[in-house]
Amino acid sequence: MSEKPELRGARLETEGRIARLVLDRDDVRNELTGTKLYEAIVETVDWINSGEEISVLVITGTGKSFSAGGNVKDMHERRGAFDGDVYELQAKYRTGIQMMATAMHRLDVPSIAQINGAAIGAGLDLACMCDLRIASETARLGETFVNLGIIPGDGGAWFLQRLIGYQKAAELTFTGRLIDAREAMQLGILLDVVPAEKLAGRVNALAKEIAAKPPRALRLTKRLMKNAQRLELDDFLDVCAVFQGMSHHTADHGEAVDAFLSKRNPRFSGR
Repeated sequence: MSEKPELRGARLETEGRIARLVLDRDDVRNELTGTKLYEAIVETVDWINSGEEISVLVITGTGKSFSAGGNVKDMHERRGAFDGDVYELQAKYRTGIQMMATAMHRLDVPSIAQINGAAIGAGLDLACMCDLRIASETARLGETFVNLGIIPGDGGAWFLQRLIGYQKAAELTFTGRLIDAREAMQLGILLDVVPAEKLAGRVNALAKEIAAKPPRALRLTKRLMKNAQRLELDDFLDVCAVFQGMSHHTADHGEAVDAFLSKRNPRFSGR
């Protein structure tokens, strides 16, 4: 596996088989465009996918926000990511923040959004790009693009409706309203809501539980879940058969079966 990337505006920490990406621009509420924090996300995904040492990615933010999304001041001044004619702007989206969406979609390992505060616009979309989402009870979330006269240009409309269904996603997207963590959990956006002081512990416990599973089986399962979203059943079952054949020939499968029959804890090698 290659060395950890040197990120701008973010920290990449590791603990065992868990990688933790911390968006570290509290001065601008961890906005994604002017800071180019989306680049840190892309680099982190590419680093994880380049080897087999990591089994879980956790994404969180510093300060009061998970991420405030796009920089509204830059929109007002038509600068940075929002400068240029129609052709230039679409090119900036395709080679800019949309790279975050494609990166998260190709991530080989399970991902958890640790939503420590506001997740607004593209910040909410980033959370929805993760497999699992746990939030502080003080968090506020919103698909707020329409309030600024724009659309979810980062791909958020694709992720949100697959997460909670078309009608609920449409209501949030058409109104642009903010919701609290409890409503977000009722809608199915969040897996859990906990007090702020317990958020890191709750996420870390879940990450450790997942990371303790056989690494190759875990990655194949993530690929299987993604394939299930787009394949017809017969094609999907073919993929299942191949992945299962691969799994039966791993050392960790043998170790898991031996441990089960011996009534002991397994010791997985990642092979």
